[in-house]
Amino acid sequence: MNKEKRYEIFARLRAENPNPVTELEYSSPFELLIAVLFSAQATDVSVNKATRKLFPVANTPETMLALGVDGLKSYIKTIGLFNAKAENAIKTCRILVEQHNSVVPDTREALEALPGVGRKTANVVLNTAFRQVAMAVDTHIFRFSNRTKVAPGKNVLEVEQKLLKFVPKEFLLDAHHWMILHGRYICVARKPKCNACIIEDLCEFKEKTSD
Repeated sequence: MNKEKRYEIFARLRAENPNPVTELEYSSPFELLIAVLFSAQATDVSVNKATRKLFPVANTPETMLALGVDGLKSYIKTIGLFNAKAENAIKTCRILVEQHNSVVPDTREALEALPGVGRKTANVVLNTAFRQVAMAVDTHIFRFSNRTKVAPGKNVLEVEQKLLKFVPKEFLLDAHHWMILHGRYICVARKPKCNACIIEDLCEFKEKTSD
């Protein structure tokens, strides 16, 4: 994969969707942080269903903390791993209140110090809420990067580092959203929809589908 191909791939993705956004519903950095924390091993659709009821009741660290673990569980029990997620969210709210004046921090170190917040979650918050260059590699981006050969790697961190190195600078801020959406709807896991793909002629995947 050469840099001209990479440039054309992201130019086409941008042309198709000039202002990509996450499919998680949120209206503040705190809501985004909580939604991303809930989204691990769960779909954005299931998270949105739960947060549509939760956020009108509790959308600040203080109001969520007041719910307590059991109160929060009652709102998110339809999401996978809800027990652990409720505990982590309440612990995170306590730290935000006690150490950050109830404000979501905008540095990787501070975010990753929050319970339940790993590198991927921190990257999503940095990129989406604070518009910093950060590459949150989920299963869709990992698959996209390896299939197309845009940034092949054996593990998530390797793919993240290669994407930050190889994606042309003008596309870096939104590349994460374009790749997730493309992986979610076109370059799907079992049988990619190559005939509906706008970058099919640039992609270096050897086993393209024809129907």
